[in-house]
Amino acid sequence: MSYKGYIFDLDDTLYCEHDYVRSGFQAVAEVLAKHTTQSINEIHQLLIEEWKRNGRGRVFDAVCGKLKINSDISTLVNVYRNHKPLIRLYQDAERMIHHLIDQKKKIAIITDGHPIIQWAKIDALFLQKWFQCIVVTGDLGEEHWKPSATPYRKIVDCLGLDISDCVYIGDNPHKDFITAKKLGMGTIRIVRPVGDHMQVKLTKEFEADRTLSSLEEII
Repeated sequence: MSYKGYIFDLDDTLYCEHDYVRSGFQAVAEVLAKHTTQSINEIHQLLIEEWKRNGRGRVFDAVCGKLKINSDISTLVNVYRNHKPLIRLYQDAERMIHHLIDQKKKIAIITDGHPIIQWAKIDALFLQKWFQCIVVTGDLGEEHWKPSATPYRKIVDCLGLDISDCVYIGDNPHKDFITAKKLGMGTIRIVRPVGDHMQVKLTKEFEADRTLSSLEEII
């Protein structure tokens, strides 16, 4: 673990993405409550229940149909994307960040997703004051999302380090580790109790070199 640069995924690595979803649903529920007798809390619960049953894809359509609300779904999507997230870092992530800073290590983030959403999360978590470099691949175009090599090369250049001096830490073996390993970067997978990819097991080329249950194991 003598790396000079520690590069992190964001969602379900540094904070719980399910908290972001609940936060976005709260903002949407506040809008929908203006068009029905149902309370904000009742609508919020309906959104969560639909998400847990069928995933995020058509949650707003399903709940609007159930409540007989004729709402523009694109407007609700924009409310979700543009809301100010109520999220916080995992405790082990916060302790690990401060430890790496104390050890004079360089730290960075590569995260996929819509740039408005991802930068809102970054702002809500105050990450720019700690991390030297942050790459949101949505700013580069979908062809540069992980597992593209582009964000890994870009972040290493930003840190001014060799690829072999860096380790990438994430949760999703579908895309987080395969390219990092091919480039010669170390890889660590965090497996938490909650998250969309925690039960995923893939072949060796997709999995990280090491698997942890807490980021404090890095310390």
